[in-house]
Amino acid sequence: MLTKTPHLFDEATAVTAGDSRWQGRTSPDYWAFVGPFGGCTAATILRALMQHPQRAGDPLALTVNYCAPVAEGVFDLDVRLVKANRSSQHWSVEMTQGAGDVATLATAVFAERRPSWSHQPAAFPGATPFEQLRPYPKLAMTWANQYDFRFAEGEPKLGGGAAKEPSSAYSRLWIADRMPRKVDALSLMSMSDAFFGRVFHARHELVPFGTVSLTTYFHVDAADLDAEDITRLLAVADARIFHKSYGDQHGELWSPSGRLLATTTQIAYFKA
Repeated sequence: MLTKTPHLFDEATAVTAGDSRWQGRTSPDYWAFVGPFGGCTAATILRALMQHPQRAGDPLALTVNYCAPVAEGVFDLDVRLVKANRSSQHWSVEMTQGAGDVATLATAVFAERRPSWSHQPAAFPGATPFEQLRPYPKLAMTWANQYDFRFAEGEPKLGGGAAKEPSSAYSRLWIADRMPRKVDALSLMSMSDAFFGRVFHARHELVPFGTVSLTTYFHVDAADLDAEDITRLLAVADARIFHKSYGDQHGELWSPSGRLLATTTQIAYFKA
């Protein structure tokens, strides 16, 4: 059953409305290595945009550049509508803390989706049913423990030391909130960053890692997600290159019915 009390995710991504400047606070429940989980930060930015009185349409794309570690505590969001026309809006958001230093810089596109020709060339990857797979063990990072990860392929092999030869960076897994929550645009945004760093899979070890820039494209609107009525996603992720301290990773998020909900790509820093 879905929880009837405020969900930790909604508490963690809560924002207080202002004129152009909004405010939020980091959550210890979604903490990573040296700051909040990037997906939670991105979802907080998206929530401010979705709650903005000038917002029209549904999220089409969100790019978040993580300029500096977000410190524990309050932060401000400077939200600005850059350009709007009949079918789309372009937004910018700056997250600042303390003396006004920018920690995160984001741009977003919202669009009015209208009925049109539809075609999905991408093939549903499929997987062993969620219920038949064991949950991934809990980790020291609190954000990871807010999700129920169930790997059908490419489970990270951590704790045995670095691999002598790099392994595949590919994973196929189910992702759900550990306390079930209906998937909406906010959780879709957060889950698009919930893939473990591909370098962990390739090297079989946790190394210093952080997302530098993340872009997520939404292929459904609120009505589509309401119709899916789901609490879990099937996700696939892979990487193409690791070179001179940076590596890419890309992913897809699918509904259990085989609908492609979102695609994502990012560039990340690692130290190894």
